[in-house]
Amino acid sequence: MKLAILGAGAWGTALAIAFARHHQVTLWARDPNQVAELAAKRVNQRYLPDCPFPDALKLSAELPRAIQDAELILIVTPMAGLRPTLRALTALSSHLPPLLWACKGFEAGSSLLPHQVVAEELPANHRCGVLSGPSFAREVAQGLPAAAAVASDDEAFARQVARDLHSPLLRLYANADLVGVEVGGAVKNVMAIATGVADGLEYGMNARAALITRGLAEITRLATALGASQQTMMGLAGMGDLILTCTGALSRNRQVGLKLAEGKPLQQALQELGHVAEGVATAREVLTMAERLEVDMPITAAVCGLLYQGHDPQRVVQELLSRSPKSEAGDLLH
Repeated sequence: MKLAILGAGAWGTALAIAFARHHQVTLWARDPNQVAELAAKRVNQRYLPDCPFPDALKLSAELPRAIQDAELILIVTPMAGLRPTLRALTALSSHLPPLLWACKGFEAGSSLLPHQVVAEELPANHRCGVLSGPSFAREVAQGLPAAAAVASDDEAFARQVARDLHSPLLRLYANADLVGVEVGGAVKNVMAIATGVADGLEYGMNARAALITRGLAEITRLATALGASQQTMMGLAGMGDLILTCTGALSRNRQVGLKLAEGKPLQQALQELGHVAEGVATAREVLTMAERLEVDMPITAAVCGLLYQGHDPQRVVQELLSRSPKSEAGDLLH
């Protein structure tokens, strides 16, 4: 299968390496200098320095050339890059091949999920969907086993893509709950910041487990309010991605929380990270949406206080721990 992967960050590079083992893959980046360096070194020195490219992997800084004859396009940019990339594609052709995106988050300012951005930029009924799940880029590039979900409103399309791209080392599962998969992939990054703060303050593994569990409850409340299936939250894009991002040493969002727990300002934490941590921008959009839908999301609110109002990390965790007792279903205990 001929694939065009647009975006040469850590995740785009990892997917290009993984899929190039079985398919014809072209990896595109908009910066010609970056592409020249990737081509010369045959490795992404910035993001995955220990993961050399397969010989068959092609590189391009020319978008028309990258998508030429492609049977499937994968957009693997930060959320902020999704709309500009879609507009660049539609400016090239009105007859694009089917498309997947692997962006996680809500669009800043509009609070739109990725599929809603796609719906505004692509013609109606274009075959498309999302790829999401518990998968660190480095491990996928190294060929370690992983699993992810392919979700689309067109269930037949999701099943076809899952079959075509499935491999023993990257197992793909079809899902018809596009909203649930996207919400799970977005909001888990916010919960990972909170977990990183608790870990950095050395609150222990019991507190981490409590945060993850209550974080899943928050994600589920928002997802179902947006029309998602509760079952999706128990799967790869819900519980699976949440556990990985909240506990894994490679988690960027958890690293942000760890740095904030050290008392570092947000900008310093992000500068030291050197990568995009989607949970930072996503937290504000999630809280705005939760307030509009009247969905209770105290962990998200606490993270926003930490990120944007300068709240003390210790105080944030203590406020969460001092909340009124409730049943697990959410009602107050009197």
